[in-house]
Amino acid sequence: MSKHRVVVTGLGAVTPIGLDTSEFWNGLISGKNGVAPITHFDASKFDTKFAAEVKNFSPDIYFDKKTVRRLDPFSQFAIASSVQAINDSEVNLEKLNKERAGVIFGSGIGGLLTLQTEHWKYFQDNNPSVISPFFVPMMISDLAAGQISIRFGFKGPNYATTSACATASHAIADAFMLIERGSADIIICGGSEAPITEMAIGGFNAMRAISTWNDRYLEASRPFDKDRNGFVMGEGSGTLILEELNHALSRGAKIYAELAGIGLTADAHHITAPAPNGEGAARSMKIAIEEARLKVEDVDHINAHGTSTPHNDINETKAIKTVFGDHAYNLVVCSTKSMTGHLLGAAGAIEAIATILAIKNNIIPPTINLDNPDPECDLNYTPKKATSKEVNVAISNTFGFGGHNASLLFKKFEE
Repeated sequence: MSKHRVVVTGLGAVTPIGLDTSEFWNGLISGKNGVAPITHFDASKFDTKFAAEVKNFSPDIYFDKKTVRRLDPFSQFAIASSVQAINDSEVNLEKLNKERAGVIFGSGIGGLLTLQTEHWKYFQDNNPSVISPFFVPMMISDLAAGQISIRFGFKGPNYATTSACATASHAIADAFMLIERGSADIIICGGSEAPITEMAIGGFNAMRAISTWNDRYLEASRPFDKDRNGFVMGEGSGTLILEELNHALSRGAKIYAELAGIGLTADAHHITAPAPNGEGAARSMKIAIEEARLKVEDVDHINAHGTSTPHNDINETKAIKTVFGDHAYNLVVCSTKSMTGHLLGAAGAIEAIATILAIKNNIIPPTINLDNPDPECDLNYTPKKATSKEVNVAISNTFGFGGHNASLLFKKFEE
């Protein structure tokens, strides 16, 4: 069976540093910091009092008031970024064969705010009649994908992925495979998360996974820095329009980049800690390069998972060295989480967008807050300032609790 080539024809983003793709990209290359004190709830009793919230999001741009009340924020973000991406793609929805148009859209947690709110309502009154009839469809993770499908009438493959921090990358990878094998012409894919709630902050505090630098919150997300003490929670959504090459060319679509290879592996090691020396991460990058039929020397840039946690940063660095050997020191690596925080299930989508735009614009965003590099993290992580560099091939890495690893390889499009 011949494989179809897959290209990116539309982008959309709702992030802590910008409410659309243009704002997001401009924020990245200028080193904008999206971290601030939490406003979604009173965090005074929590060990962590800051996060990277989406700011000034206006759902009424995308929905009527009745619809807003029936959508958890994670679905609102997902639909908003998907509307942007469809508009950006300039696809003619009236002429599109919607039976060959799909939606693969993930969330690591889903409607956590809805779950928390309805839980409180019940236990305050001890009365099941107070539970909203929209509780379940607002909460479950697949409803972002379902809502997007309904919004655009896409009747092809439609489902959600859930693999913690690798969620959105798995959604993109699944969309890639479906188009590659000929099961769809065009797919809306990505991930969304709205986890800045009492239960999420409290839960990650209990794990000692997130930073507690309340007096230095602007410096708290510091991947690859020896003083890091945990990641910073973020929220938002990212959407890619993936399209079969000939389908895109036939309608004269603009093409941002080609998705040429994917690598999906498991650590099979621990529920939260990565495999020693980043063994699973190394395999995922290696597989992506091999699938794209490239050599390690062809890769110019890696948008690292780069969480600002000791386990991840050191092991991801080791994984890069394992795969690339001496070429690892020629790579320009960055962690955009230093600016956006960690969007959990949405991270892979906004970081894929950052990777694609690095290729398109030949600019690599910085890793801000990298003041004192960890001696074990000795690669070029683009500290402080964006780097101008010809980027022909780039990889976006995401690794999730449970040992899920996903690497997406994008390259400049050539017919």
